[in-house]
Amino acid sequence: MKSAYSKLVVVLLALASLAWAAPPRFSTQKRVGLTTGDQWEPAVAADGAGHLYVLYPHYGRVPDCKDCRIPTMLLLASNDNGKSWQAPRVMLETGSGQYDAQLVVDPADRRTVYAAWLQSGKRAVVVAKSVDSGATWAYAIAVRSAVELDKPALAVRGQSVYVGFNHEEDVWVAVSQDAGRSFAATRVNTDNRPGWSLLGAATVDAAGNVYVAWASYSKAGGARGMVNLYVARSADGGRTWNPSLLDASAAAPGCETEECSEAYLGAQVALATDVGGTLYAAWSAGSLKMGPQRIYFSSSTNHGENWLPRVSLSYAEPGVEHAFPAIVAGSNGDVRVAWMDARNAPYWNTYYRSSSNGGATWGEEIRLSSYVPGYRYIAKKGFRFPFGDYFGMAIDNHEDTHVVWGEGLNYQAPGSIWHATGR
Repeated sequence: MKSAYSKLVVVLLALASLAWAAPPRFSTQKRVGLTTGDQWEPAVAADGAGHLYVLYPHYGRVPDCKDCRIPTMLLLASNDNGKSWQAPRVMLETGSGQYDAQLVVDPADRRTVYAAWLQSGKRAVVVAKSVDSGATWAYAIAVRSAVELDKPALAVRGQSVYVGFNHEEDVWVAVSQDAGRSFAATRVNTDNRPGWSLLGAATVDAAGNVYVAWASYSKAGGARGMVNLYVARSADGGRTWNPSLLDASAAAPGCETEECSEAYLGAQVALATDVGGTLYAAWSAGSLKMGPQRIYFSSSTNHGENWLPRVSLSYAEPGVEHAFPAIVAGSNGDVRVAWMDARNAPYWNTYYRSSSNGGATWGEEIRLSSYVPGYRYIAKKGFRFPFGDYFGMAIDNHEDTHVVWGEGLNYQAPGSIWHATGR
């Protein structure tokens, strides 16, 4: 008995030692991008060979680029899943600022990289394509407009490239069926335009169904009115669209500073599809006018015709402000969600949860943001304000999650982007 007991103690001590020595599920956040000026609203994508890409607008001088304007779109690339990074490089030198980064690796070949952004006074949507791991790029103008556009959303599969964007109440998608060489634009919400719209996301499944999501603000209430959240599907390559209402939200709280618009913390939708074609949505919404919002999740197995009842993902107490959902999906049932909330008010943090069964059950909530000394906008309880109104997630070739987000002192400056990886 004594010998058996001693062996048991040894085994238990060994297991305890292994548990104690186990690495954290996510790495400590690390700053990426240039360390001068401000960086925000990053997009991230991963291919099937260990390459990780981050695209972001840089506010400040870009070394050795005389013709760069503010902001300039910069690309970060890593050949080892984010362990080390190449120097940031300019995507395209132009005489105007570049806004709203989008970045996607084609899931059909897990190699070809596409990027999109606004430029020319936000009157052109640019699409860039690389077949050599980001070393060189080919460029196309998906849309030229006489008016200012907003918020592109990029989705790709094989030869099909879709870039959504909005202008006032209209939601459009520019469609290419020749791998980005030529585009034609189609209006999505022709029969449903109650007010100002803001695009949130786009995704395309293995069967070719493409989806876009947006928030629609009422004409009467504007930023202080009700917000309808829509998801639209096209089953014919983007020629026709079938919008449906996902949820509705009361107006979100206004920003703490006058520089930030009232809708900055407003409701928005993120979308993803897994390998099997299940459609996932994560969104922010609230029930009280100018009151706090929560992060919700739902899924659909019939192309968005029906959705499961929404579930709240956050551990935060009622009354905590939530914003900026991000979502990514992989193999069947593998879905991962991140968001920001202010449960440590006045500080914010970035949080993460994942599910391996399509959202039927969820893993523990993980705080991704952590204390980094030397930044006046970062404290031990969190960062002072979200820097940008969206951020990015990707799954690499080892099934690890990569999250890249912005932290700042306020809406204006200073601020920078940060990366964490794990499961």
